[in-house]
Amino acid sequence: MNRDLMLDRLGKGGVEVLVIGGGASGLGCAVDAASRGFKVALLEAYDFAKGTSSRSTKLVHGGVRYLQQGNVSLVLEALRERGLLYQNAPHLVHDLAFVVPRYRWWEGPFYGVGLKMYDALARDRNLAPSSWMDREETLREIPNVEPEGLMGGVRYYDAQFDDARMALTLARTAADHDAILLNYMNVSRLTKKQGQVTGVVAVDQETGQEHRIAAKVVINACGIFSDRVRRLDNPSAPPMTRPSQGVHIVLDRSFQPSDSAIMVPRTDDGRILFVIPWLERVLVGTTDTPVDQPQLEPRAFPEEIEFLLHNAGRYLDHDPTRADVLSVFAGLRPLVRDTDEGEDTKKISREHVVMVSPSGLVTILGGKWTTYRKMAQDTVDDAVSVGGLHGLSCRTETLRLHGSMSPDDPSFPKEGYLQAYGTEFEQVSGLAEENPAWAALLHPNFPYREFTVVWAARHEMARTVEDVLSRRTRALLMDARASIEIAPRVAEILAEELGRPPGWAEEQLKAYRALAAGYLIS
Repeated sequence: MNRDLMLDRLGKGGVEVLVIGGGASGLGCAVDAASRGFKVALLEAYDFAKGTSSRSTKLVHGGVRYLQQGNVSLVLEALRERGLLYQNAPHLVHDLAFVVPRYRWWEGPFYGVGLKMYDALARDRNLAPSSWMDREETLREIPNVEPEGLMGGVRYYDAQFDDARMALTLARTAADHDAILLNYMNVSRLTKKQGQVTGVVAVDQETGQEHRIAAKVVINACGIFSDRVRRLDNPSAPPMTRPSQGVHIVLDRSFQPSDSAIMVPRTDDGRILFVIPWLERVLVGTTDTPVDQPQLEPRAFPEEIEFLLHNAGRYLDHDPTRADVLSVFAGLRPLVRDTDEGEDTKKISREHVVMVSPSGLVTILGGKWTTYRKMAQDTVDDAVSVGGLHGLSCRTETLRLHGSMSPDDPSFPKEGYLQAYGTEFEQVSGLAEENPAWAALLHPNFPYREFTVVWAARHEMARTVEDVLSRRTRALLMDARASIEIAPRVAEILAEELGRPPGWAEEQLKAYRALAAGYLIS
């Protein structure tokens, strides 16, 4: 993907489907619509997956909690979609064993039966059967679990992925099908004719230039910011989203040294808590805190951090402290406002809703990463009807995503960070032949080498230091302090690759340091 080339194509006429929003739902819609043969453009005001879609728990899962709540239909849909993601992006999605430690005799039958039902709902797409474990096996599987009173555990399987890398893969897949995708392109207003939406006016955030784009149908896929776009259509539109904040803390791998995750079935507030190995770190989350207004860079509340440390400490023998936290990040769930205002957000369904306004604006609300494909299918189906379009039916059930490569392939890379590039991994590492200096590690705390920055600039539309360190790599989330240390070198490489003027790199460093400070615990 090349932003200049995409801009040039955008100026050559209208499109059939225009998507506003470059997160999971918007990118999914772009892939779906483009693979059906429609002329598609996607505009993102910031960077792809800048918001919620890069701040998840990194799980592709049916949702054990939703089964606990009795929402069997959502679990069935999510388990099916989990299987399709596993099939279509095997280089990005892998299975992960979860262990539920048990400290009371009744927990074995209780959780065991529930997880057997989870297996059954997955049908032929089940990753592996759940099983009971005795005390010794449980301690081998999750060696840092609190041993006092431990009776055993129950093991089940879900899948794990890297959310930001999945978003970029969807962008590349849409581009493979001739979609136009542009980050840092803010939609400022909708255009209308006889009361019907006919396109948008967007401002290039890099140049300030205004672009008018005609479209047969416009899809609003802005997640937590969807209501803002709905008000461009109708200033009196009532709010439909109810943001809920989920916070995660990142710890050193010593807090869960095996390849299995811990699932705590009930925290102090009744939520499920995960302690998950991820990118040679340990991810602990999450919270569920209602917030009044959506924010681009939400920040963890002190009580959320203490909640995670306290509840993790109840189940870990080596208790984490504030000093152990390498990074803390928050994301906002775009929950659909369809319940009483007094209802706790952790009980609100994560199902999605597609709305069509009287003017023809199609809006997708709610949902979660695991079901992004089905969300996109439902949305584009409605968009086809609204726009009077004629083309193929949905193809994404069997559509392999960009770079799809099986781990069973003998050439599949052993280096974890290169696996995310799939079939392109040799092209990425091959950049070191152009400049051997690019083979250098950016930092001993990270696996990333300088050529990943070059690749991000040339092929993944990285425009800022943050784009590289937060989403093209996951350095900011893995170790915020170490990411600040490598920011100068990243800025230097980007400035050269993007042809930036003198002073640009210093401005980038200032902005990045301010951003990364919010991921540190003071």
